[in-house]
Amino acid sequence: ITSGLMKQDEQAMFYIYRETMDGREQYGLVGLCSVDEYFDGTIKKHELTRSDKETDRIKHVDTCNAHASPVFFTYRHQEGIDAIVNRIVANSQPVYDFVSDDGIGHALWLMPDSTDIQAIRDAFAAMEYLYVADGHHRTASGAKVGTMRREQHPDYTGEEEFNHFMTVIFPDNQLRIFDYNRVIKDLHGHSKAEFLALVGEKFEVEALNSSKPYHPEGLHRFGMYLDGVWYKLTAKPGTWDDSNVVQSLDVSIMQTNLLQPILGIHDPRKDKRIDFIGGIRGLGELVRRVDSGREVVAFAMYPTSMDELIAIADAGEIMPPKSTWFEPKIRSGLFIHLMD
Repeated sequence: ITSGLMKQDEQAMFYIYRETMDGREQYGLVGLCSVDEYFDGTIKKHELTRSDKETDRIKHVDTCNAHASPVFFTYRHQEGIDAIVNRIVANSQPVYDFVSDDGIGHALWLMPDSTDIQAIRDAFAAMEYLYVADGHHRTASGAKVGTMRREQHPDYTGEEEFNHFMTVIFPDNQLRIFDYNRVIKDLHGHSKAEFLALVGEKFEVEALNSSKPYHPEGLHRFGMYLDGVWYKLTAKPGTWDDSNVVQSLDVSIMQTNLLQPILGIHDPRKDKRIDFIGGIRGLGELVRRVDSGREVVAFAMYPTSMDELIAIADAGEIMPPKSTWFEPKIRSGLFIHLMD
């Protein structure tokens, strides 16, 4: 800031942040959330966090005295908010508009008008919940740094900057969750024939006469690549419980009926035999990994939906590991929230 490389706005305001990937746009609002909203459950989570990762991020925020990367939140879309955002975007020029090295477009509009600011504040104040889409560790660390600062300043009023952390909040209907695929190093001692027979007990197995990777076209269907062949797997009735929002997830069906009982992967967070590949890299990456001999079998997943994510968060449940892969990612360095 002192050198002039970054500019600190004199007026507190919201910002409109647009990301564009492959012609698809999503518009988020950059602002602050209260640490109290994290601890009282207004901000809903769907993932567990690791204490070591939290500690690392707490040290970073506390040492820098700033939030240098916003957390990725979502909310159930509202036409009133959309109308304000659309009007500002249509009638003003962005202060930043560029394409990063990864091909993602980034644009930023200011929202300085006090009437618009109050309308946005009122709209979010009326919402029952916000949802963490991506960045559970940054959310937890931001809230806990706020708690630390409160302990250091017992006469705090709640208005200090450390009572808040920075977020970009996107409407749920603009977000896209990609598939999060799995590759496994071995068949857990099974021959190919034994493995296919075991899989066939819980899934309908169809060998596909095509070299084209199979991307599942719906829920409870999976692609499997083994020994140069793509298979279509369809979960048999009874392999999931529709009344359970977690157990009916495809990642749960895969874990409960195949990865754990057949391949012996009991804890995918820690097992070194499994790796996860974000759908942004394409199914060709699964083929490459298996054909190279690095892994033996790969599974292509159907993406988790935003409705599933929100339903699980509303139920107070936790998603299995590696359930969601969001793209595009939020660009770091565009916004900084100083805690003084």
